[in-house]
Amino acid sequence: MNEMTDGHIVSSYNKDLNHLHQLVIEIKDLACKQVREAIQSLEDEDVVAAQRVIVSDREIDALDIKADEEILRLIAKRQPMARDLREIMTIAKIVGDLERIGDQARRLARLTIRFYEGDAPPPNHQLLQDLIRMAAFVNDMVGDAVMAFDELDLDRALDVIRRDGVVSDDFRSALRRLSTFIMEDARSVGHMVDVVLGLRGLERIGGHAKNISRYVVFLVKGKDVRHKDLEAVEAEIAASLR
Repeated sequence: MNEMTDGHIVSSYNKDLNHLHQLVIEIKDLACKQVREAIQSLEDEDVVAAQRVIVSDREIDALDIKADEEILRLIAKRQPMARDLREIMTIAKIVGDLERIGDQARRLARLTIRFYEGDAPPPNHQLLQDLIRMAAFVNDMVGDAVMAFDELDLDRALDVIRRDGVVSDDFRSALRRLSTFIMEDARSVGHMVDVVLGLRGLERIGGHAKNISRYVVFLVKGKDVRHKDLEAVEAEIAASLR
């Protein structure tokens, strides 16, 4: 095979891989938009907007399927090995986590419908404040995690992994605040259960951002750190910077 043919193959492969990267960015943008709009519908008591979020989840599902098809085609066509195969595996895993973030956004939108559709008394807005704060925080984590992937930035990836601990702390603090609120107004017990489910969904979004960041370590270092604690991941990244 001559150099011109080799170069053509490399150029074509890079084009396919770049397209997969753009798909990851597109799915991330949609998933984060879904989370923002779901929470905004909750703030605005907008059932119609919440319904749009639920319907729009189909766009993420369609892109998820498209990414899977392109990944399978690329593997069959190029038979990648070593770093190339690792990159394709990383993209597949990231897309899976982003699709699940879209699922969580859909569940958040359903809270709006549950709270504001029908004649039942709506929740006190004080109950929703932690949902609003946490949503912005975890959405930033998702954006930074995908940026770490796009730029192969281990420092940014590690920062996202560390922030997952903040999400866990915020979740526990939110539960304490909700408990105090309920003691003052027992009529809100039913709403509290739904809010806790929403908070749990946001905590999971933070977990998906952490997963994406761990995949970045796998891509750059070739080390699977999915089940390692923060200290072990920090040590792995520090070793690469020496």
